[in-house]
Amino acid sequence: MAQILLCGGAIVTLSMGIRHGFGLWLQPITQEMGWTRESFSLAIAVQNLSWGILGIFVGMLADRIGAFKVLIGGSILYALGLVGMALSPTSTMFLLTAGVLIGAAQAGTTYAVIYGVLGRQIPVARRSWAMGVAAAAGSFGQFFMVPVEGGLIAQFGWSNALLVLAVFALLIAGLAFGLREPGFSGGTPIKREQTVVQALKEAWSYPSFLLLMAGYFVCGFQVMFIGVHMPSYLKDFGMAPHVASYSLALVGLFNIFGTYLAGNLGQKMPKRYLLSGIYSLRSVATVGFLLAPLSPWSVYIFCAAMGFLWLSTVPLTNATIAQIFGVQHLSMLGGFVFFSHQIGSFLGVWLGGYLYDINGNYDMVWYISIGLGIFAALVNLPVRESAIVRRSTVTPA
Repeated sequence: MAQILLCGGAIVTLSMGIRHGFGLWLQPITQEMGWTRESFSLAIAVQNLSWGILGIFVGMLADRIGAFKVLIGGSILYALGLVGMALSPTSTMFLLTAGVLIGAAQAGTTYAVIYGVLGRQIPVARRSWAMGVAAAAGSFGQFFMVPVEGGLIAQFGWSNALLVLAVFALLIAGLAFGLREPGFSGGTPIKREQTVVQALKEAWSYPSFLLLMAGYFVCGFQVMFIGVHMPSYLKDFGMAPHVASYSLALVGLFNIFGTYLAGNLGQKMPKRYLLSGIYSLRSVATVGFLLAPLSPWSVYIFCAAMGFLWLSTVPLTNATIAQIFGVQHLSMLGGFVFFSHQIGSFLGVWLGGYLYDINGNYDMVWYISIGLGIFAALVNLPVRESAIVRRSTVTPA
């Protein structure tokens, strides 16, 4: 179990750490290339959409052939996408590399794939905790990698910094060797009670699955709007560049504690109440941030609070899916729920740029984020967490 957690956590640290810093590239790239903020935002929005759409099929593939081969492919795609992002001469090419290609890479190197391994290999009594540890690793990646990425941009320029990150992305392939699973490499085949079609039909007809998807949509909207547009929001108000780097790093630091605590509490308390509380507190924190006088300290306090709530929804949501439906198709079902998350991410990133270009500020997006947080808090309350009762699909001998 230690090897699985160590390698899985390191992979999530690299994959999530790299992508959490993309907001630092918004102004350097748009200023040098002469692009609008919306053009950059659209590429990152497409990245999230690509991640969500392809994550469904990558999840199916990981459930079928195991995480190892999927992670190798994802690592290579990640490196290629970062190189393409650095060398793109047009906004269209940038959209294809930073958007489509890196989105596909993230689908194969992040939570849906890693959580599938954890769900199959970790006993149910420690599953929520283990997923919290993996999510905390992603948070550490943000805390560690965002300042590193800011330093790389300052020292080498934005284009060369992306080439350095491409080398980091290839490390994922080496770590994947620690996640090879029995049954996927010539061992005893895994027996399945359900086909993919049966699993999908069951999930989509179950109201709690749809409610989890709705809540996860809001999560994606909120975190990606802040993650991508916060540096520019602060610069618009005359904040020094280091304030943005430190604030995003604080999100990652406090998210380590938030996700770990959420994973632990998910073993002891109803997960729906925890999810509802997280979304409620996000709205409260945002209202407080907008009402308080803007200063570096108000930014740091807000980002610390949001960091504590940032990815704490991830272990709780995925553990709930495993608890309801089992682990046979966990990567696939997790991929569908994450697709909803990525639709929200698409809208959070794109609307941030679009409404800024129209209004000259981000006010409307902040208000939308607050309202969506209240909505997510309400829709998670009716979720039924008990295991679904199904008839056996195995034909008697």
